[in-house]
Amino acid sequence: MPPLTLLALALASPFYQIHVVDAETGRGVPLVELETVNKVLHLTDSGGWIAFNEPGMMGKKVYFHVRSHGYEVPADGFGYRGVALDVKPGGSAEIRLKRINLAERLCRLTGAGIYRDSLLLGKRIPLREPVLNREVLGQDTAQAIVHRGRMLWFWGDTDRLSYPLGNFQTTGAFARFPKGAPDARNGLEFSYFESEDGFVKKLVPGDKPGPIWISGLVQYGPRGGEELYAYYSRMKSLGEKHEHGIVKWSEAKREFEIVREIPLSQDWQHLEGHVTRFLDDALAFNAGGFCFPGVRVRADEASHLRPEAYEAFTCLNADGSVRNSANGRPEYRWQSELPPIQPADEMRLVKEGKLAKSEARYLPVDAQGTIIVPHGGSVDWNDWRKKWIAIFTRFEGKDSLLGEIYYSEADHPTGPWTRAAKVATHDRYTFYNPVRHAFLDTDGGRVIYFEGTYTHEFSGNPSATPRYNYNQILYRLDLASITLVDKPPAETTHK
Repeated sequence: MPPLTLLALALASPFYQIHVVDAETGRGVPLVELETVNKVLHLTDSGGWIAFNEPGMMGKKVYFHVRSHGYEVPADGFGYRGVALDVKPGGSAEIRLKRINLAERLCRLTGAGIYRDSLLLGKRIPLREPVLNREVLGQDTAQAIVHRGRMLWFWGDTDRLSYPLGNFQTTGAFARFPKGAPDARNGLEFSYFESEDGFVKKLVPGDKPGPIWISGLVQYGPRGGEELYAYYSRMKSLGEKHEHGIVKWSEAKREFEIVREIPLSQDWQHLEGHVTRFLDDALAFNAGGFCFPGVRVRADEASHLRPEAYEAFTCLNADGSVRNSANGRPEYRWQSELPPIQPADEMRLVKEGKLAKSEARYLPVDAQGTIIVPHGGSVDWNDWRKKWIAIFTRFEGKDSLLGEIYYSEADHPTGPWTRAAKVATHDRYTFYNPVRHAFLDTDGGRVIYFEGTYTHEFSGNPSATPRYNYNQILYRLDLASITLVDKPPAETTHK
């Protein structure tokens, strides 16, 4: 085709429309890479669309390698997974992917260009701010709660458009479903708390050095007038703190105020991570620094502010040995002197022969009998399964260090958590601090939603995914698809 003819077509309709969909559901799949033979990379947006317009390639047959975490197209005789498309301005194609994941990737919740290609192609856009909201480019680790009848979201470090350094003192927003949407499948409308310069507001203000992160959201009081508290830590480095304590949300100022600083020597006597609230004899809140509930305190404001009121769940003695009961089995108990035991602690004890796998409470096994060591995650009750369910990142997974997401369930928040099923994977990429938002459940709890931070940090992958990196991605999981297979403890392995 003569160059002038191609130019005329491009001016009339410059893009070739590529829609990548889930073969099972027909929905567009976000985060799918289409790469040409000469390494030109394009990514689907949250609608599954790519607006393709590469000078020199239009009007030609173009081969695209197709890659996506947990999805695939069939391989050809040479092992290549991709498609060859007749690319021309105004044309279109649909690529159908087989989903390997049990969980369905729905959309990106934060960052820039969420519906970029959909906008370029003139498609229906579900969000009011589909490409940039308050200059936010990236956001780390979500915390969310329904507070006084509204969804309230908080994040950690937040990247901005106008400078490499953004907000490191907690970002927040009210959220609602897009207009006319029955659920969160297309994303959420975030109304960020805004600073005077148009960027997001620092929600834990202060002049001291170091990022300030919050977690452990809890609220007390009558419905509609609850008081919201959180745990804060001002960080010196990734694993070292300058200070920590309790903050309280001010409705008038729309920011947190420090109400109690906790001595650094009291390093576990607080609620951290994603809080699980459940009723037992003590009416307690439970929270674990990693995933499973391991710290508790009575459910009242006075107790919440007193570090000495907290108890931790462990089977260890002060010297690190396993404490056994009269029947010779490990005695897991609530006590106030020692920190909570974590899955990594149990795994170490199993390897050292000091704890049998059948005696561990936080080490589920998969269908192959492999021990899964949980890292970050969340636990909450599910009405449909009539169980406490956990969504968590596996530590040292097969596909990545912190990129495999698992589901498990138990009769009690402290377990034992005996079985697990992988629901999502991210090949050589990280998906940490996943959290299920129970208030987003649909179909009576049969369908759940969870998000996590998608980043190349800790993955060993030198390449960061454009636009998606260091942002929150939302998944949907139909619990009817979950089958947890029993495997005798004697057959378990750690790989």
